Amino acid sequence: MMEKFTVVRGAAAPLLIDNINTDQIAPVQFMRALEPDYQTALFARWRSDPGEPFVLDMPRFHRAPILVTGANFGCGSAREVAVWALAAHGVRCIVAKSFSEVYRESLIKNGMLPVVLAPADRPAFERQVLAVEGRSPFEIDLNARRISCPDGSRITFEIDAGERRALLEGLDDVAMTLRHRPLIEAWERRVATQQPWLQRVASPD
Repeated sequence: MMEKFTVVRGAAAPLLIDNINTDQIAPVQFMRALEPDYQTALFARWRSDPGEPFVLDMPRFHRAPILVTGANFGCGSAREVAVWALAAHGVRCIVAKSFSEVYRESLIKNGMLPVVLAPADRPAFERQVLAVEGRSPFEIDLNARRISCPDGSRITFEIDAGERRALLEGLDDVAMTLRHRPLIEAWERRVATQQPWLQRVASPD
Protein backbone atom coordinates (compact mmCIF):
# COMPACT_ATOMS: atom_id res chain seq x y z
CA MET A 1 0.00 0.00 0.00
CA MET A 2 1.08 3.59 -0.63
CA GLU A 3 -0.21 6.99 0.42
CA LYS A 4 -3.55 7.80 -1.19
CA PHE A 5 -3.79 10.74 -3.56
CA THR A 6 -7.06 12.66 -3.42
CA VAL A 7 -6.69 16.46 -3.37
CA VAL A 8 -3.45 18.44 -3.22
CA ARG A 9 -3.49 22.17 -2.56
CA GLY A 10 -0.50 24.49 -2.43
CA ALA A 11 2.15 26.41 -4.32
CA ALA A 12 3.08 25.45 -7.87
CA ALA A 13 6.82 25.81 -8.46
CA PRO A 14 7.82 26.65 -12.06
CA LEU A 15 10.79 24.81 -13.56
CA LEU A 16 9.96 25.31 -17.22
CA ILE A 17 12.86 23.42 -18.78
CA ASP A 18 12.61 20.59 -21.32
CA ASN A 19 14.49 17.28 -21.15
CA ILE A 20 15.35 17.30 -17.44
CA ASN A 21 16.93 13.91 -16.87
CA THR A 22 17.08 11.68 -13.82
CA ASP A 23 20.75 12.44 -13.14
CA GLN A 24 19.91 16.14 -12.93
CA ILE A 25 17.00 15.38 -10.59
CA ALA A 26 19.13 13.13 -8.34
CA PRO A 27 22.87 12.90 -9.20
CA VAL A 28 24.34 9.41 -9.21
CA GLN A 29 26.79 10.01 -6.34
CA PHE A 30 23.89 10.25 -3.88
CA MET A 31 22.88 6.69 -4.72
CA ARG A 32 26.14 5.36 -3.29
CA ALA A 33 25.63 6.60 0.27
CA LEU A 34 24.69 4.05 2.93
CA GLU A 35 21.93 6.35 4.20
CA PRO A 36 21.16 8.73 1.30
CA ASP A 37 19.61 12.12 2.02
CA TYR A 38 17.10 12.32 -0.80
CA GLN A 39 16.07 15.91 -0.15
CA THR A 40 19.71 17.04 -0.32
CA ALA A 41 20.13 15.01 -3.50
CA LEU A 42 17.25 16.78 -5.26
CA PHE A 43 18.69 18.91 -8.09
CA ALA A 44 21.91 19.06 -6.05
CA ARG A 45 24.08 20.44 -8.88
CA TRP A 46 21.65 23.22 -9.76
CA ARG A 47 21.06 24.12 -6.12
CA SER A 48 24.80 24.48 -5.52
CA ASP A 49 25.15 27.07 -8.30
CA PRO A 50 26.29 30.36 -6.67
CA GLY A 51 24.09 32.44 -8.98
CA GLU A 52 20.35 32.88 -8.59
CA PRO A 53 18.74 30.73 -5.88
CA PHE A 54 17.16 27.57 -7.24
CA VAL A 55 13.35 27.76 -7.45
CA LEU A 56 12.69 25.02 -4.87
CA ASP A 57 15.01 26.79 -2.38
CA MET A 58 13.00 30.02 -2.51
CA PRO A 59 10.93 30.50 0.67
CA ARG A 60 7.66 30.80 -1.25
CA PHE A 61 8.25 27.39 -2.82
CA HIS A 62 9.46 25.62 0.32
CA ARG A 63 7.80 22.18 0.33
CA ALA A 64 5.73 23.15 -2.74
CA PRO A 65 3.55 20.13 -3.52
CA ILE A 66 3.24 20.92 -7.24
CA LEU A 67 6.08 21.13 -9.76
CA VAL A 68 5.42 22.58 -13.22
CA THR A 69 7.97 21.67 -15.85
CA GLY A 70 8.65 21.08 -19.54
CA ALA A 71 8.72 18.26 -22.05
CA ASN A 72 10.25 14.79 -21.63
CA PHE A 73 10.61 15.17 -17.87
CA GLY A 74 12.49 12.32 -16.20
CA CYS A 75 14.34 11.13 -19.30
CA GLY A 76 17.65 9.28 -19.02
CA SER A 77 18.32 6.27 -16.84
CA ALA A 78 15.60 4.44 -14.95
CA ARG A 79 16.42 5.83 -11.51
CA GLU A 80 13.73 5.55 -8.84
CA VAL A 81 15.76 7.72 -6.49
CA ALA A 82 14.85 10.61 -8.81
CA VAL A 83 11.24 10.07 -7.73
CA TRP A 84 12.11 9.60 -4.05
CA ALA A 85 14.07 12.88 -4.06
CA LEU A 86 11.03 14.87 -5.22
CA ALA A 87 8.84 13.07 -2.69
CA ALA A 88 11.30 13.97 0.07
CA HIS A 89 10.88 17.64 -0.83
CA GLY A 90 7.10 17.29 -0.56
CA VAL A 91 6.15 17.16 -4.26
CA ARG A 92 2.96 15.16 -4.85
CA CYS A 93 2.08 16.23 -8.40
CA ILE A 94 4.14 17.12 -11.47
CA VAL A 95 2.53 18.97 -14.37
CA ALA A 96 4.71 18.54 -17.45
CA LYS A 97 4.39 18.90 -21.19
CA SER A 98 5.33 15.22 -21.40
CA PHE A 99 7.15 12.55 -19.38
CA SER A 100 9.61 9.78 -19.98
CA GLU A 101 7.30 6.76 -19.87
CA VAL A 102 9.50 4.82 -17.42
CA TYR A 103 9.68 7.81 -15.09
CA ARG A 104 5.95 8.42 -15.35
CA GLU A 105 5.24 4.82 -14.31
CA SER A 106 7.63 5.19 -11.38
CA LEU A 107 5.78 8.31 -10.20
CA ILE A 108 2.47 6.46 -10.13
CA LYS A 109 3.97 3.45 -8.34
CA ASN A 110 5.18 5.86 -5.63
CA GLY A 111 1.83 7.59 -5.17
CA MET A 112 2.66 10.74 -7.14
CA LEU A 113 0.44 12.19 -9.85
CA PRO A 114 1.84 13.00 -13.32
CA VAL A 115 -0.35 15.42 -15.28
CA VAL A 116 -0.11 16.36 -18.95
CA LEU A 117 -2.50 19.15 -19.89
CA ALA A 118 -4.10 19.57 -23.29
CA PRO A 119 -1.96 21.85 -25.51
CA ALA A 120 -4.73 24.47 -25.59
CA ASP A 121 -4.77 24.71 -21.77
CA ARG A 122 -1.04 24.74 -21.20
CA PRO A 123 -0.03 28.38 -22.03
CA ALA A 124 -2.63 30.05 -19.78
CA PHE A 125 -1.83 27.66 -16.93
CA GLU A 126 1.92 28.36 -17.17
CA ARG A 127 1.33 32.12 -17.31
CA GLN A 128 -0.70 31.94 -14.13
CA VAL A 129 1.90 29.81 -12.35
CA LEU A 130 4.54 32.41 -13.20
CA ALA A 131 2.29 35.35 -12.32
CA VAL A 132 1.28 34.24 -8.81
CA GLU A 133 4.88 33.20 -7.91
CA GLY A 134 3.74 30.87 -5.16
CA ARG A 135 1.67 33.52 -3.38
CA SER A 136 -1.67 31.81 -4.13
CA PRO A 137 -2.40 28.09 -4.11
CA PHE A 138 -3.48 25.78 -6.88
CA GLU A 139 -5.67 22.78 -6.12
CA ILE A 140 -5.44 19.46 -7.92
CA ASP A 141 -8.40 17.12 -7.47
CA LEU A 142 -7.72 13.65 -8.85
CA ASN A 143 -11.25 12.40 -8.25
CA ALA A 144 -12.66 15.22 -10.41
CA ARG A 145 -9.58 15.23 -12.72
CA ARG A 146 -9.44 19.01 -12.30
CA ILE A 147 -6.98 21.79 -11.51
CA SER A 148 -8.47 24.84 -9.78
CA CYS A 149 -6.38 27.96 -10.36
CA PRO A 150 -6.08 31.10 -8.21
CA ASP A 151 -8.03 33.19 -10.74
CA GLY A 152 -11.03 30.87 -10.39
CA SER A 153 -10.53 29.04 -13.68
CA ARG A 154 -10.63 25.25 -13.81
CA ILE A 155 -8.72 22.93 -16.10
CA THR A 156 -9.53 19.26 -16.60
CA PHE A 157 -6.93 16.61 -17.37
CA GLU A 158 -6.99 13.01 -18.52
CA ILE A 159 -5.57 9.96 -16.77
CA ASP A 160 -5.95 6.23 -17.33
CA ALA A 161 -8.80 4.84 -15.22
CA GLY A 162 -6.65 2.09 -13.70
CA GLU A 163 -3.88 4.52 -12.75
CA ARG A 164 -6.42 6.91 -11.27
CA ARG A 165 -7.94 4.14 -9.16
CA ALA A 166 -4.52 2.98 -7.94
CA LEU A 167 -3.64 6.51 -6.80
CA LEU A 168 -7.02 7.24 -5.21
CA GLU A 169 -6.99 3.97 -3.26
CA GLY A 170 -3.25 3.90 -2.54
CA LEU A 171 -2.73 0.57 -4.30
CA ASP A 172 0.66 -0.64 -5.46
CA ASP A 173 1.06 -3.43 -8.05
CA VAL A 174 0.79 -6.20 -5.44
CA ALA A 175 -2.36 -4.71 -3.90
CA MET A 176 -3.91 -4.27 -7.36
CA THR A 177 -3.21 -7.94 -8.11
CA LEU A 178 -4.67 -9.09 -4.79
CA ARG A 179 -7.97 -7.44 -5.68
CA HIS A 180 -8.36 -10.38 -8.10
CA ARG A 181 -7.41 -13.01 -5.51
CA PRO A 182 -10.67 -15.04 -5.77
CA LEU A 183 -10.22 -15.35 -9.55
CA ILE A 184 -6.55 -16.31 -9.16
CA GLU A 185 -7.34 -18.95 -6.55
CA ALA A 186 -10.19 -20.35 -8.69
CA TRP A 187 -7.80 -20.62 -11.64
CA GLU A 188 -5.22 -22.42 -9.47
CA ARG A 189 -7.83 -24.95 -8.30
CA ARG A 190 -9.00 -25.56 -11.86
CA VAL A 191 -5.47 -26.08 -13.16
CA ALA A 192 -4.63 -28.41 -10.27
CA THR A 193 -7.53 -30.64 -11.36
CA GLN A 194 -7.41 -30.34 -15.15
CA GLN A 195 -3.70 -29.74 -15.84
CA PRO A 196 -1.82 -30.89 -12.71
CA TRP A 197 1.48 -31.21 -14.60
CA LEU A 198 1.64 -27.41 -14.83
CA GLN A 199 2.06 -27.23 -11.05
CA ARG A 200 4.73 -29.87 -10.67
CA VAL A 201 8.23 -28.76 -9.80
CA ALA A 202 10.73 -30.28 -12.20
CA SER A 203 13.59 -32.05 -10.50
CA PRO A 204 17.09 -30.78 -11.40
CA ASP A 205 19.16 -32.88 -13.79
